[in-house]
Amino acid sequence: MNHNVALISGGTSGIGLATAKKLLSQGWNVVISGRSRERGEQALQYLGEIGRTAYVCGDVSRDEDCARMAAATIRRFGRLDGLVTAAGYYEEKLLEQVTPVDIQHMFAVNVYGTMYLCQHCLPYLKSSGGAVVTVSSDAGLQGNIACSVYGATKGAVIAFTKSLALEMAPHDVRVNVVCPGDVKTPLLDRQMAADQTVTEESIKQNYPLYRICTAAEVANAIAFLLSKDASYLTAVALPVDGGLTSW
Repeated sequence: MNHNVALISGGTSGIGLATAKKLLSQGWNVVISGRSRERGEQALQYLGEIGRTAYVCGDVSRDEDCARMAAATIRRFGRLDGLVTAAGYYEEKLLEQVTPVDIQHMFAVNVYGTMYLCQHCLPYLKSSGGAVVTVSSDAGLQGNIACSVYGATKGAVIAFTKSLALEMAPHDVRVNVVCPGDVKTPLLDRQMAADQTVTEESIKQNYPLYRICTAAEVANAIAFLLSKDASYLTAVALPVDGGLTSW
């Protein structure tokens, strides 16, 4: 049985929670993090693997919280083999509508949070010869309207990931990034609730596969990149987008 250990930021919902479920099914032990302790406890109940899961409350935009997440993982399970940086958020605004505070906050969560957590986990990943999967977006690969700031953060995640992969290659630590399009998550539900013109039907028309991705499908890609089946893949930006970025 596989007893590798993964830390997943943003692990209490959406892609992060689906990834936790997938890795547990493959024998991993999993630590999830998120800002809401209530949602963390609910996520643990949903996962249902007492003894193989743990929750750490924290905000990835705070460096000290990221240090605590990494340390808590080692205290709980004694090692770290996989890191998934799924914490992040999406917001559609034209640049002329965005405030400096908006820009700073989105970079703090989507970019700095990814960097902080990777930095604090690297010593443990070097020891295990582990792997990292960051989470970007189709918007990090190509421009989207009303997504100039969000796209910039996700483009930064891709550039960061590829550079970190080169730094970590001598230590046998692989670093890759997944780039999903729209995914059926609570985040997408909030987006549709905020704009009644956005529906599942209107969204799926943008995709060659003519449907919206599920969180489980992104989780499958992440689990593959963490696995030994992807042992010669590093510095890869993998679209999980139903063909969107080739449309």
